[in-house]
Formats: sequence, C-alpha cells, structure tokens
Amino acid sequence: MEALHYETKIGDESLIIESGKLAQLASGSVTVRYGDTLVLATAVYTESAREGIDYFPLMVEYEERFYASGKISGSRFIKREGRPSETAVLTARLIDRPLRPLFPKHLRNDLQVIVTVLSYDPERDPDVISIIAASAAVMLSGAPYKGPASAVRVGLIPKDMVEGGEDVYQGHAFVLNPTATQLEKSLLDLVVAGTENKVNMLEAGANEIPEEVMLKAIQFGQKGMQPGNAIQRELVSHIPPAEIGSPELSPILEDVKNFVGDKLVDALKQVDKQQREAMLLEFEQQIMENFEGAYKQIDLKSTFGQLVEKEVRQAILQHELRPDGRKITEIRSLASEVGLIPRAHGSGLFTRGQTQVLTVATLGSPGMEQVIETMEEDTTKRYMHHYNFPPFSTGEAKPIRGASRREIGHGALAERALLPVIPAKEDFPYTVRLVSEVLSSNGSSSMAATCGSTIALMDAGVPIQSPVSGIAMGLVTDENEGETGNYKVLTDLQGLEDFAGDMDFKIAGTEKGITAIQLDVKISGLTEEIITQTLEQAKEGRKEVMKSMLATIPEPRKELSPLAPRILTITIDPKKIGELIGPGGKTINGIIEEVGGKSVTSIDIEEDGTVLVSSIDSEMGQKAIGIIESIMRSVEVGEVIKGTVAQIMKDRNTGKEIGAIVQLTPKIDGMVHISQIADHRVEKIEDEIKVGQTVTVKVAEVDRDRGRISLTMKGVEQE
Repeated sequence: MEALHYETKIGDESLIIESGKLAQLASGSVTVRYGDTLVLATAVYTESAREGIDYFPLMVEYEERFYASGKISGSRFIKREGRPSETAVLTARLIDRPLRPLFPKHLRNDLQVIVTVLSYDPERDPDVISIIAASAAVMLSGAPYKGPASAVRVGLIPKDMVEGGEDVYQGHAFVLNPTATQLEKSLLDLVVAGTENKVNMLEAGANEIPEEVMLKAIQFGQKGMQPGNAIQRELVSHIPPAEIGSPELSPILEDVKNFVGDKLVDALKQVDKQQREAMLLEFEQQIMENFEGAYKQIDLKSTFGQLVEKEVRQAILQHELRPDGRKITEIRSLASEVGLIPRAHGSGLFTRGQTQVLTVATLGSPGMEQVIETMEEDTTKRYMHHYNFPPFSTGEAKPIRGASRREIGHGALAERALLPVIPAKEDFPYTVRLVSEVLSSNGSSSMAATCGSTIALMDAGVPIQSPVSGIAMGLVTDENEGETGNYKVLTDLQGLEDFAGDMDFKIAGTEKGITAIQLDVKISGLTEEIITQTLEQAKEGRKEVMKSMLATIPEPRKELSPLAPRILTITIDPKKIGELIGPGGKTINGIIEEVGGKSVTSIDIEEDGTVLVSSIDSEMGQKAIGIIESIMRSVEVGEVIKGTVAQIMKDRNTGKEIGAIVQLTPKIDGMVHISQIADHRVEKIEDEIKVGQTVTVKVAEVDRDRGRISLTMKGVEQE
C-alpha cells in the first residue's frame, strides 16, 4: 500500500496522520501524531457475520507502553506491562463510545480496534487523538461505518495564560486541546466527540460551571474538532465507501407481532420492574415455544426485543406515556438515609425508584494514599471512589470476576463529580475512600452513587464545599433522529427507557453549576437544540434531587465519627526529617511503639517538614506530638530545662566521679560537672542525684561544633 501523509492543525499544534507504513496486514491502520505524542491505531474487520449473536461485537483496546515515556516499570519483579491501568480502561471506553453509534444496528461482524501509544508527550494527552486515530483506522478497514468521528479537549483557562483569548467566564477563556500545564489551572476538562454536524459523546469534569457556559464549551469543541473529521475524509478520499446496507426483511417480525398482540402493551404498563420483566419473560417463552423449529431462537429473542423497544418509543413519542406512567420531566420517588453502618466512618443510602445505592465513606491517614504508576505519571491519590455492581442488583445470578470496565467507568464518573468539592489537603489532610454498592438497579445507578457519596461524606463529617446531586437524562427521537424537532427528552432515565431510547446523558453538579458530564448515544449524535434542552431540564431535576438529599442531612456533621482517626500536625525543620525517621525508620517506629502501637496508626512526614500523626486515641496522639517536639527541639544557653539523669561519669584513669549525663530530649543530652551539681562541695554524686532521677538544669554552654552541652544545677530550684 502506498504511504499516505496528511497534516492539519487543531488548536495550536499540528495533527499528522500517516498510513501504509506500519501494520499492513490489519484491515486499516494509521499513526497519529500530536506534539510528541504518537499513537498507532489498527482495525481488523471480518467479512462474515458471527452466527448466534444479537449484538455488534466491537472490541476496543487501549495499550499503554512504559517505553512511550522512556520508563521501565518500578516493580522489582515484573517489568512487562500488566493488566490495563484504570486510566487505560477509561481511555478505551472513551474511544469506544463515539465510534459505536456510527455502525448499523444490525451489524454482526467482528471488529477489533487496538490503539497503542508509541510515544507519550507529557503535555499532550493521547486520549483525544486516539479517538481520531481509531476512527481513521476504521474508515480504512472496509467496515460499514457512518464516520468519520473526531474529538477535542476543551479547557477553560485563566485569560492571562491564553494569547488573545476571549473572556467567557470569570476571566477565563476557552482553549482547544490545552496542554497539561494549562489544564492544571483550568475550570473545565471537557472532551467533545462527534461527526461533522453532531455531538455523540461528552466526558467532562468541571468546577461548578453554569449550564450556559457548558453549552458554549460544547459548541466551541464541536467546531474545533472539524479539522479532525476533514483530514479523515482526505485520507479515504481514494477508497470507495463501504455499503451500509439494511437488515434482511423476514416474516418473523410480522409473525411475532401478531402472536403477541396487545399483551405487550399491558406488560409495559407495569410500574414494578420485576413484575414487568416477569411478564415479558413469560411472553418471550411463549414465543419460543410457539415458533420452535420455524425460526432460530436467537432471531426470536432479537425480534421480541425490537417489538418491546418500538412499543416503548411509540408510547413516549406519540403520547408522552412512559413505562411507569411518569410525566416527561417527572422524577421517580426519592428517599435517603445516613448512618446505617455501625463501624463505618460515614454511610449513605440513596434510593430513586427501584435504583438503590449504599455508599460507605472511610477516612485514613495521609500514608494510605493510593500510589499510581502508569505510562503517564508516578503519583499518589488521596480521594477515590469505587463502584460495585453485583449481579443480584438486577436480579441475576452470574459469576463475579473483578471490576468490569463499566464499573470502573461509573466509579470514575461519580468520583469526578465530587472532586471539586473535596476539601484541600491543607485543610483536611485525610485520605478519603468511598465505596458505592449498587443494591438494586433500574437505571441511573452511577448518579445514585454520586448522591450516595455526597450524603456519606456529610455523615462522616467531611467538610465538603457544597453538596452534589446527579441525574440521568434520556431521549426518544423519530426516524430523523430528532432533526425535525420530533423528540422527547426524559428526566430521570430508567432501565427500560435506556434500553429502548437513544441517549444516556448523565449530569452532576452543585447549586452553583455542573461538576461532571457523561454522554452516550445510540444515534449518530445530538443537535444543539437537544443538548440545550437537556441541560436546562436536568438543572431542574438536580434541584429536586438535592432538596430530597438535604432534607435527610442538610450539612456535614460538625465532628468526625469517633471511629475515624484524628490527625494532629506539627512542623519541623525539613533538614531534620532524616533525624526524626532514624536509621531504617527506627526512631519513628519507636515513637509509635511508645504510645501504644495501635493507638497511633501512623506518622507521615511531608517534604516541607509537616508531620501528621494519625491516632484513634487523641491523648496518645498528643503524647506522640510531645515526643516529636522533644526530639526535634534544640537548647539555647541560659535555658532552664528538665532532664533525666542517665549516667554517672568517671575519670578513665583515676576512676573518680567527674559529673553526670542528663538526657534533655530523646536526642539531646548534656553533662553537669560535679562542681556544678550543688552550691556546696560534692564528694559523691549519688549523695545528691541518682540515675533515673528527674532534675532541673540550666544550659551553661553549647558547643555545636563538638556536639557538647554543659549544664549547671547551681542556683536552679529543684522540685
């Protein structure tokens, strides 16, 4: 194949696509370079459909390589890359989501997309260019794909960091594909993906951004990503487009429809999810039995699913009738409760309809931070949220095999939603872990986890800046995908509406504005009109959810749970950190042991000399602080100080007593010469003081060069 090279500009950097040089046995392959970040994307498409499935088998993988950033794994024993990091899993999902809706729903051919990071520029994140690369590889693969799809990141950066930037919000300007340095100062981290005229994927973390500003950011991103779409068009301009085709028409649809009749409508009117699903399962079994031998079971199941979807969509679109009888903007019944788990530091149960999530908050010492080693960075993480979706939550029985991509993604979304309101480490030096257990799910469990996280943190006494609520929005469109204005935006999406609908648009935020967004669609994308209405409708929904949450717990508790550790701080000279730690941690471990071991769980030392003592016993914590102070203190001439007589000193040659060693602190001692023990002549030191006795001494001289301190007891009052 002839080597192809195309170049365009997105933001302030050139984007270069090349094909025909690497991975030539793949159906389609490209490299995309942006700055010094370089990714290879391959797509392999099978010409024949896979038998016996009722879904499109698209597989998207994102491969990080340590060599891309010039690193070798820090593990002593394993140097090969292991399981994908959480970042890699989230990036794979990010690539998958804008591509998937651009394939025909009836497609059953295998398609595997693999994006491998070959070079990593710390200032240029590979995620958005990986979407462009994956789309370009698919465009070359021969798969029936309604692309291209492109993506950009939008930042909201202080105006003085942007040359000629327009002030759009509180002295901040939009920036296309901001650098990592710029992103550190950004109020917004938004990824926008889509086609030439629609947005079909959003992923955002924001610092309480108003809806109108978020809409402008989406518009800015949609316009800014068009060079990415145009360059892909150029890349495949010499290749005839693949035929999309239509599913083969079969009498099965009419036969099943006639057999079911009006019974399907009655089943879909059942408000209770379990009753509705039981009725639908019974109808499905009747269909299987009635048409056994006439059609394949997989085709019968698929056809029945299509009928259910069509009936739900028709009722909503034509009559604004939702499966559970709610109005278009109506939220399901809300309930919440805190303090459920006796030994937890904080817990919150949030229920919306038949979706129920229990979130538990645990507070730990700074030393409990998560250590992260990836291709991108070596860092630590002090706030984390983990989301569990057990099979019983949907009434199923199946094996549990660790966290799925979906669980990692939903956990990250809820984590991102609360990140802007978590107190700074300087104000609240705890490590915070939230775990959300989905107990039952009928749609929008990630937003229930967000709400559960808020009330669990407040129950734990974490001084969050503002409470956060979240809601999932749905959509049903006509055959024109809503372009003619015939669509319905649904507030508080439930499971059946998610299955039958066109959109899952999750929005979380505070009273001030949005903190997180995640959009997935099943159609080619959303118009600006639909996005605008969704944001406005969601804002009202979030307010209602927030009102219910605050009725349960209006603000963070004034005191932490008595079971949570207390963290006391003290600042020492950074030059003395090694002295406090001691050889092999001997000194610091000795302090922990001296105050009871389990009472003081850890002593953590920051680079700036901040020492944090974590303790479940405040008295022992204060005692540890006292020991540290005594170890770190220095003595000055003229200072009167108490100490313990540690040793009687004798002359090596004559054996006569010459003085006593007094330990002033665990690290400092001095000598009282025999002539300085009393105002009268002393013949035998033990007549005046004894080993182990506490005495009060005055510092007479400090020789720092020789490390000697001379003490006197003359004229010093003794207790």
